[in-house]
Amino acid sequence: MKEKGFYIFCDESLKQGKYYSNFYGGCMIARADFERVNNVLLSKRMDLNMEDSELKWGNINSQRIEAYCEMMEVFFQAVANNLIKVRVMFTDNRFVPTSIPHDNRRIQYHLLYYQFIKHSFGFPYLESDYPIQLELFFDTLPDSHTKNKKFKDFIYGIQFLPELASANLRLSKSDIYEVDSKKHIILQCIDVVIGAMAFRLNDQHKEKPAGQKRRGKRTLAKEKVYKYINTRIREIRPHFNIGISTGIDNDKLDRFLHPYRHWLFTPSDYVYQKSSKKEKRPNKL
Repeated sequence: MKEKGFYIFCDESLKQGKYYSNFYGGCMIARADFERVNNVLLSKRMDLNMEDSELKWGNINSQRIEAYCEMMEVFFQAVANNLIKVRVMFTDNRFVPTSIPHDNRRIQYHLLYYQFIKHSFGFPYLESDYPIQLELFFDTLPDSHTKNKKFKDFIYGIQFLPELASANLRLSKSDIYEVDSKKHIILQCIDVVIGAMAFRLNDQHKEKPAGQKRRGKRTLAKEKVYKYINTRIREIRPHFNIGISTGIDNDKLDRFLHPYRHWLFTPSDYVYQKSSKKEKRPNKL
């Protein structure tokens, strides 16, 4: 039987934000489509003379607004054509977990990453009558070799979970990679997307330099790129709200089928920590 599968590229951003934290993002691309999509993105970067500059949210400035918007145009065209499935996960600081053992708090980064891979692409709702081979590419994991190895072992074990049995996933330990984002344009694109979401959800577009009455040029530039990204998302899904989990249209399989989705991760056991009266949370998302 013919084997089919996907490449999944994953990145993370902003561990602790003012309102929202633990941002994780991923792109899933069919193996058959990868070369075509990757080449289109690389070609656009070359046209923009950006080969020597890593595409990264933190690198946006007033001179690069147009270039970043053009790169996002190509990226989101691939998303709209369902060649790339994008998933973004984050947490709300008001929902404070209460049942995490002390030892697990030290590996919370990996635990959340595990949940992201397991659930965000909708694998629990997928039913396949043929094997689906996965290859995962993580931007270099910021932890010890021992902890990272343990994390990869858990990722490898996802395929054996009873709740994912119908997905018919196949994953070899040798197909779980740590890579340099500078060498992978897909990772660079997802860095920009999750950076934009963290920026807006934490009201960073309102920040002003100390002692200044106006926002800085870099902040204004990032806001323009965020607004462009938000516009492209809303072309795919009108009235999209970036601050909540994306709904489903027909059935739970939409969690796999949708080209773009957000997941506001909420722990199963938590204490709700109400915002102070002085704290005005983001609106019109």
